Amino acid sequence: MKPAAFDLVRAASVPEATRLLGEANGDARLVAGAQSLGPMLNLRLAQPRILIDITGIPELTRIEATNDAVTIGACVTTANIEDGCLPGRGLEPLGRVAAQIAYRAVRNRGTIGGSLCHADPAADWVSALSALGAECLIANGQNRRHLPVEQFVTAAYENALRANELLEAIRVPRLMAHARYGYYKICRKAGEFALAIGVVLNDQERGQFRLAIGATKGRPIVISNAGELLHTDKTLNKAAVLNVFDRHGITDRIDRRQKNAAVERAFALARAP
Repeated sequence: MKPAAFDLVRAASVPEATRLLGEANGDARLVAGAQSLGPMLNLRLAQPRILIDITGIPELTRIEATNDAVTIGACVTTANIEDGCLPGRGLEPLGRVAAQIAYRAVRNRGTIGGSLCHADPAADWVSALSALGAECLIANGQNRRHLPVEQFVTAAYENALRANELLEAIRVPRLMAHARYGYYKICRKAGEFALAIGVVLNDQERGQFRLAIGATKGRPIVISNAGELLHTDKTLNKAAVLNVFDRHGITDRIDRRQKNAAVERAFALARAP
């Protein structure tokens, strides 16, 4: 199929893009890499009257580094991150996650912000950034607000953006020198969306031990104190993990086995020296 007719407008700044969103009264969509929106347009699952191209806005492609974090513009591509564009130490896991997303052609166009805004439960960035405690910087042209990634994604394919807001950037804390990060996903074949995702951040110098379980029916399941899932000898307490599944309505036998396997591998990777 082909998309329904629409007008294309290229915004030159964040205030202009948010103004256009407000004026469209919900009948406009932002577009950057179009790796998710493009197929939806072709299938007419989305039929906006206006597409607002935001790829030319400098603020959305910036990368700003400080000693404790890096701020990644929403229009930075996954391929950029895979290729090592993030400066300094403590960000290596992002490159490894990026390299596992879809295929290179998709990574060349798809943006980190677009993935978060699309909020597909099986998307890599949604779970990976939730485990890291990353934060979304949201702008409406006049003001900014900050929201943790785990709260930015509100449900499957839904996010916390208001009518005249856009995701400007993502602030990702750097890992400390001895921190460990485990990311594991289960797919039918390489490049496909995940059936199960497990992500563990073990950063004891900052007192952080977090688990994110992705490829759910909604937002990722985030356990801020993943230490509660361990036995006293630091091995994984399988009964405690299954209890997490019960609390969040993961009842299908095969789904539980896949997610349990992803969580186990993520914990094992986070323990590796």
